[in-house]
Order: sequence, then C-alpha cells, then structure tokens
Amino acid sequence: MHHHMHDHGAGSSPWETLLPAAAVILFAAAYLLLADRARHRNPVQGWGCRRTASFLTGCSLLAVALLPPLAPFAHGDFRGHMAQHMLIGMYAPLALVLGAPVTLLLRTLPTARARALTGVLHSRPARALAHPVTALVLSTGTLAVLYFTPLYNATMNQPVLHWLMHAHFLLSGCLFVWVIAGPDPAPARPGVPTRLVVLGIAVAAHATISQLIYGGFLIDIHAPIGQVQGGAEIMYYGGDIAELLLAAALVATWRPARNRQHGADRPLPSGVAGTVAG
Repeated sequence: MHHHMHDHGAGSSPWETLLPAAAVILFAAAYLLLADRARHRNPVQGWGCRRTASFLTGCSLLAVALLPPLAPFAHGDFRGHMAQHMLIGMYAPLALVLGAPVTLLLRTLPTARARALTGVLHSRPARALAHPVTALVLSTGTLAVLYFTPLYNATMNQPVLHWLMHAHFLLSGCLFVWVIAGPDPAPARPGVPTRLVVLGIAVAAHATISQLIYGGFLIDIHAPIGQVQGGAEIMYYGGDIAELLLAAALVATWRPARNRQHGADRPLPSGVAGTVAG
C-alpha cells in the first residue's frame, strides 16, 4: 500500500522557514550565553570548548534538517523525510546531549533554582521517564506506530501533526541519548552492560523496521515504491552509523569509578554541580 504519491502541497509559507531558523538560533544563543556565564563564574574551570562545539553541531544539524533545501524535499519525497528523521531524531540529539546542557544549567542557575532542578531529576516521573525501556519505546518503538498505521500519511497532510512528529523525534532522541550515554546526571542510570543491551535492542528493532519498510510489509506509506525503498535504505544505514556513534559515546563517557557506585550516575546536588567536568 505504498504506491500512491502523497499530495503534500507544494506551496510552503515563509514562516515554515523563518520560525525553525529563529528557534535554532535562539537555542544556540542561549547555550552560548550560559557557557559564557559559566566561564565568568569560574574562570579557572571554565566550560569545555568540546561541549560547546558539540551542542552547536547539534544546532547546525537541526538547521540542515528543518530548512531548505532538505525541508521542502522531505515534504514531497519519502527519502527526504527519512533523511530529515535521521538528523532530527538521531544525529542532532547525540550532538546536543553530549553538549551537557543540564550540567551547564546546574552551573549557572541560582542555588535555589539549581536545587529545584536537581529535585526534578530525583522525582518519580523523571525516574520513570529516564528508564532505558521507556526511552527505547518512545524513541524506537513509536517508529512502528508511525509507519505501520495511517499516522505518517496524516502527518504529511496536517501541518500541526507534522511539527508534532518533529518534536517527538527530537525529544525522544535526546531522551534516549541521555539515558544511554549522556554526560549529564540522570536518575538511577543503570550500569554500562545494561545500557549496551538496550542499545543492542534498539539496533535490532531499527534494522527490522527498516527491512519491513523496504519489503513493503505491514507498512502504510503513500509514496512510490522507489522512494519507500530508498528511504528504508537511508534508515537502515543511517541508523547503523548513528547507533555506532552512540556506542562510542557510551564508552567515551563511561567513568568506571563512578559506575561501580551502585551502577548508576546520580543527579548531583546543586552545591557540587560545579565539580562536574565541562
């Protein structure tokens, strides 16, 4: 059921370009402002250039995904949609989360607000949300809902659903990276072996979904067969590369001494937030 061309609508409003561009610029500017504040508060420790470069790389990937020429192409071609999905849901989240924005907030917020943020990280809802299985279901499991039901076709015809889909890709992708390999504190983060198992399940699920899309099994995507198969290939190979990068980040950010402490990286009290490496 993927042989019909979708009527995506050729005319796009200038706001569809201006608003994402403004949002990405504000996102990057806010991070740079906080990084500068962190450097002024603690000139000796400062804030790592690698963290800043990583976050700005994530912002740049978001800009590539949401602005021309990719955005209009993604609106009318399933291959473009899948390339956009890879950037928004996998590559940009990896770079953004490795920028350690929560640690930066803890360093720059007033003490009372930093304690409040730490309290949120310790809360029961945060623990449930930060569970690896929750992150896996929200990031990878929802792909089956998107492509095996009429939802994808609906998002292509309804601008609000289209932007909600982008928001879900970005937020669920950031959640998954944070749980698996984020340098920021997380509630009850399991040990590295558990996170590697969850990442392995994500790799297998991603590969299975892309293969089903390529073969035309179970899917409900209204697009020419060539586009669907091309999109599936982008998903298969692009997902593999992103997940290998995530595995490398997990190994690179692993601190064995901390990992042995009950197998978890715990949220830091605001009083010691400044001791986190930049």
